[in-house]
Amino acid sequence: MLLLGVFGTIGVYEGAVEAMEQWHLFFEPTVVGTVAGMVEAAVISFVLMYAFAWLYNAFAS
Repeated sequence: MLLLGVFGTIGVYEGAVEAMEQWHLFFEPTVVGTVAGMVEAAVISFVLMYAFAWLYNAFAS
């Protein structure tokens, strides 16, 4: 996401940047939008991995 934020700022990989803007609510090819998108992706990843670990531990015991 960091690379797409940088590339979007200079006008490279515009298709990928547009797709990232559609998938992530807070992502924009600006400094603030890139950081917000990274925080959003970290929160989503944490929630999904926490749920996966909880399910794994529930079925493992």
